[in-house]
Amino acid sequence: MIGPLATGVIVLSLVIVVAAIVTAARNRAMGTVLLVALGVLEIGLLVQAGFTVAGMVRGEGPDETPTLIGYLAGTLVIPPAAAFLGLAERSRWGAIVIAVGGFAVCVMVGRLLQIWQGTA
Repeated sequence: MIGPLATGVIVLSLVIVVAAIVTAARNRAMGTVLLVALGVLEIGLLVQAGFTVAGMVRGEGPDETPTLIGYLAGTLVIPPAAAFLGLAERSRWGAIVIAVGGFAVCVMVGRLLQIWQGTA
């Protein structure tokens, strides 16, 4: 895993959380800005997953490979699922779904870093 990229993904996911909470507080549905931000987040997660898999192929990585793969797959599924549910719910609760998804990605990427570094 690349630490600076993971940090960027965490920061972006937290920005999405704040933007989604502001959107929900304004009693608005999810808009284009949140949808684009989720797309950028997904691209960052795909790049991180590519580097992680490449590192594992080279023999790097933790002893807990199944756990790492589970977290990696989970982080890749959350942004598209949040976008789908956010678009399906055209009230303020759609933005809340986006906020929850962004926070989940933030926590899971942090956990991925811990697993990769062997500190967890």
